[in-house]
Amino acid sequence: MADNLEISGRDFEVTERIQDYVTKKVARLERYLNAIDEIRVDLGHVKTARSAVDRYVAQMTVKGKGFLLRSEERSDDIRTAVDAALDKLTRQIARLKGKRYDVRRDGKSVADFVQDPDLDLPELEAEEPPAILRRKQFDLIPMAEEEAIEQMKLLGHDNFFVFFNAKTGAINVLYRRRDDSYGLIEPRIR
Repeated sequence: MADNLEISGRDFEVTERIQDYVTKKVARLERYLNAIDEIRVDLGHVKTARSAVDRYVAQMTVKGKGFLLRSEERSDDIRTAVDAALDKLTRQIARLKGKRYDVRRDGKSVADFVQDPDLDLPELEAEEPPAILRRKQFDLIPMAEEEAIEQMKLLGHDNFFVFFNAKTGAINVLYRRRDDSYGLIEPRIR
């Protein structure tokens, strides 16, 4: 676990005590999913958070062959944020394993495929896949990132804007972050 775990801090000093806490907690993930290649934990302190309960941020990314899971949680205590992010990842893993093995239709539950019998994964209700209720097509005009921000504002899109980046020659997604700054998603095909 120590080889593939990376813990970093953003505007936050990661003490040895917190590093030990995170390492111990994250080690549980290997019980749920044994094909983990890399785990990245980013801890942060946001001084300008809207609320005091959103000051500490724990972001976790789990990479493996055929999957990428990510969770982010905020709290007024770093340990609470880590625990909440781990709970979210555990639910995502249960859902991932449930979907993968549910497709088999051989009547075996997710618990039959888990190595540790004492493991208590959250129970998942049988749910139908979500239906796509609306499809939308639109023409993409090549533009720079700055133009995309302006178009996003002009169109009144509050959360995201899809555009063709003239500089990179690829489709990008511009989105508004919680702190009212912007983020850019640049998809890559593997």
